[in-house]
Amino acid sequence: MPRLIVLICLVMLAGCGSLGEREDAAAETATAFLRAVSGQDGAAACGVLAPETMAEVEQGAGQSCAVAILSENLPAPSAVQDIQVYGQRALVRLEDESVFLAVFPGG
Repeated sequence: MPRLIVLICLVMLAGCGSLGEREDAAAETATAFLRAVSGQDGAAACGVLAPETMAEVEQGAGQSCAVAILSENLPAPSAVQDIQVYGQRALVRLEDESVFLAVFPGG
């Protein structure tokens, strides 16, 4: 059974874009986040996290998000299998994980 990884990320899901554009943005944000982590770019990975998620990562590790996120056991990005966009929220299903995204003020 595939492993399910749940992340809450900040994504630029422009409400005025077409559904296809918002799906593409969601998929790109999800895979960019996982690429950043697997590439050891903690600053880029934290740059797309929701504010509350970033704070939880920092509090849980007692380190900056950019350092702490790299010690999380997150998988490398895999092929996108399905994308569902619900207003300003999205679910991106990859081969072995799922990423939940949402738009927050300022992004």
